[in-house]
Amino acid sequence: MAQFPSLSRQLRPTQVIARFCLRMIILIAFAAFGSIGFGSSLAALLCMSVILCAVIGAVRREVPLGITLNHWDEMVAYAALYCLVGSINQIVPA
Repeated sequence: MAQFPSLSRQLRPTQVIARFCLRMIILIAFAAFGSIGFGSSLAALLCMSVILCAVIGAVRREVPLGITLNHWDEMVAYAALYCLVGSINQIVPA
């Protein structure tokens, strides 16, 4: 019986960065149409993205702080952007 080659579950860094950029474009597009304002909508969507990436990283049993980029690294990037957007929302009144 023919056996299939072992496919790695790890993506190349360019694929992870492209996935992150595509998700950010989608989040920005949805936040632009939010009824509570762009900043608040983007902050809420980024918070949900943090939770989603943490769940996916745990389900896929990816190693945090591993050699390759994964959902945990993406989660940290979303969390950093969430903090940035949240601080800007406090400085700039709506």
